[in-house]
Amino acid sequence: MNEDQVRVGEKVKGKINEGVGKVTDDPAQEAKGDAQQIAGEARKQVGNAEEDAKDAANEAVDRDRGSDAP
Repeated sequence: MNEDQVRVGEKVKGKINEGVGKVTDDPAQEAKGDAQQIAGEARKQVGNAEEDAKDAANEAVDRDRGSDAP
């Protein structure tokens, strides 16, 4: 896991801001919360992609090392 995968704070802040916007009838606050949640999810997806790429590279290196064995 990497930092982008474990950072859920942005999504939580977004959910809170969205809720505050709904309670206070503030569309701008709701929109801010929605945007924060989207940014948090995007960051998580980037982290997942980075982790997948790292795993694939490690597997390729491991396979390559295995083919060098006599």
